[in-house]
Amino acid sequence: MNVEAAARRVHIIQGEWKVLNDPTAVLTTILGSCVAACLRDPVAGVGGMNHFLLPGTGNTPMSGGDATRYGVHLMELLINGLLKQGARRDRLEAKIFGGAKTISTFSNVGEQNAAFAMQFLRDEGIPVVSSSTGGEHGRKLEYWPVSGRARQYPLTGAETQKTVALEQRPVAPQKPVETSIEFF
Repeated sequence: MNVEAAARRVHIIQGEWKVLNDPTAVLTTILGSCVAACLRDPVAGVGGMNHFLLPGTGNTPMSGGDATRYGVHLMELLINGLLKQGARRDRLEAKIFGGAKTISTFSNVGEQNAAFAMQFLRDEGIPVVSSSTGGEHGRKLEYWPVSGRARQYPLTGAETQKTVALEQRPVAPQKPVETSIEFF
């Protein structure tokens, strides 16, 4: 049986993250200047991916749906999601993708995103076992969260521009999950 043909595909869009322990599942996303961090615990057999638009720092004001644009927020959610599924922090390994400079006249937010992800993981003591960042074109990414296998496809100039247009659209505020806790 061809595992790739039988794979359950789960697409991640900007501002999302997902953790899976299904060996037949593949996480997919399309990146321009955005970055996707793919983390897994090979012993626990669990892994996940996030997709962020901006690096985010301690001084970045974040509220509601805006927080999902920032790497600092999505990195924490991904790590905590892995830990809740049985991963251990000391066994996590990472792969980083994206961060292209898709529009030459704009500031290089892609480079800032990639640098943020690498520094965040270094600070957390999570080794980056592989990365593919930068360049001028976007990428389509496939990541098998249990095995850690990753495959990317370069996008053409037109495909990259479509991706850039999607990345520049405002993210709609997400409705709170029913199990969320509100602090006063």
